[in-house]
Amino acid sequence: MERRKMIYLRNLLLLLLIDLPVLVSHAAADDFFNNVEITWGGSRGEIMDRGGLLQLSLDKISGSGFQSKQEYLFGRIDMQIKVVPDNSAGTVTAYYLSSQGDSHDEIDFEFLGNLSGEPYTLHTNIYSQGKGNREQQFQLWFDPRLEFHTYTIIWNPTNIIWYVDNVPIRVFRNVQEQLGVPYPEKQPQRVYSSLWNGDSWATRGGLVKIDWSQAPFTASYRNFQTINACVFSNGKSLCRSTTTGSWRTTTLDVAGLGKLQNVRRNNMIYDYCSDTKRFPHGLPLECSLEL
Repeated sequence: MERRKMIYLRNLLLLLLIDLPVLVSHAAADDFFNNVEITWGGSRGEIMDRGGLLQLSLDKISGSGFQSKQEYLFGRIDMQIKVVPDNSAGTVTAYYLSSQGDSHDEIDFEFLGNLSGEPYTLHTNIYSQGKGNREQQFQLWFDPRLEFHTYTIIWNPTNIIWYVDNVPIRVFRNVQEQLGVPYPEKQPQRVYSSLWNGDSWATRGGLVKIDWSQAPFTASYRNFQTINACVFSNGKSLCRSTTTGSWRTTTLDVAGLGKLQNVRRNNMIYDYCSDTKRFPHGLPLECSLEL
């Protein structure tokens, strides 16, 4: 009990070290012109509808991508995405947070395309201090090609939670002090997204290739929300005066755990914590934790 109290106080101290609140000017949350920049692919990345819509495309020559103009250290990040429709086999639509360098941190959503009528695979992963290999994959309870859905990352000193339409699908807890498992808590991260050719592995392990006669392939984005994230600037994580506080202490309550377990039961198709062939000398330490 005493150890749990010390860990709680440590995480509370981390939150107190974030300047709360400070006045940081910000543009409208869904204004891509002010919040992101197209970083590669040239005209294949396009912002339209007065900054309210962004589209990435992929053709045989190149894919495309964008990144946030700001870096963040803790927060809630939301994005509505409609992935590549129809025959999207071999395409990968990636949406993730990442820092820089060999020892980078990263929190991933990746949408692996499929043949028309076949389900998309949602691939998730997390890297901390350059170490990944923590994949979990899902087939969602809807077709993400048909309309926009909201994909959320809540990242605080206690845990990281992945949400789809406000339903938790995955949690990664900070057990650095208990188990020595690295946790992303010191490196600021940008938001990135890209659409690219992953047909060497994305669909049925690379057996199904991209049908280039269907190109260009297009993914669409709207309602990019970072108003509840803390901007990293001059060595400090600065929270906007309008930031609501709930994300800072968000963990999964009984209802949230029930939703998570339901997704794991009905929608999860791969969990690294169950892959004893991949880890013959023992599963990663965090796999010993109960949900």
